[in-house]
Amino acid sequence: MMRTVAAPSSLEMTIKRSRFIAHVARIDSQADTLAFYDSVADPAATHNCWAWKLGQQYRFNDDGEPSGTAGRPMLGAIEGKQADHVMVVVTRWFGGIKLGVGGLLRAYGGSAAKCLDHAGLFEVREQREYVIDAAFEWTGQVHAALQACDAEKLEETFQEAGLKIRLSVDATRSQKLKALLRDTTRGEVGLRSS
Repeated sequence: MMRTVAAPSSLEMTIKRSRFIAHVARIDSQADTLAFYDSVADPAATHNCWAWKLGQQYRFNDDGEPSGTAGRPMLGAIEGKQADHVMVVVTRWFGGIKLGVGGLLRAYGGSAAKCLDHAGLFEVREQREYVIDAAFEWTGQVHAALQACDAEKLEETFQEAGLKIRLSVDATRSQKLKALLRDTTRGEVGLRSS
């Protein structure tokens, strides 16, 4: 299970006369990170700092801010929200007042966290597709097992030997579905990858 953003979002803040715009989007590859950065970074801004997390991979960049004061707290915001497949870019236009290390940490980390909240996170569950071939006598047991595991029937066809169902099920429930089918059909019905 993974938490990510539904759609790109932006949020603007002013902190001690510096203007910050945070942008967040879902990413599914490193190529996505480059494309998203290119789409939101402003070359005229003082800094375009960023952080992203994609499974076990992550990167961040301070873009000229003191080391560890921008990208790292932005990554911390992503991890703190338990988000994945997410990139945040925070663009800053310097307003003339130095924020200091603590101020920068709060500004970048806070901007990223607020933008993630503004975008809204939702859970994405991994789905697996299978096919069931079953004799007609097991129709009731098959349908009951699918319902018990919240499996979605994608296609159901009837053939001379019985029924064939193509389905999608949450990856965390696939073992339960296999066991239910085995136990309720005396081992005659199973799942095979589609």
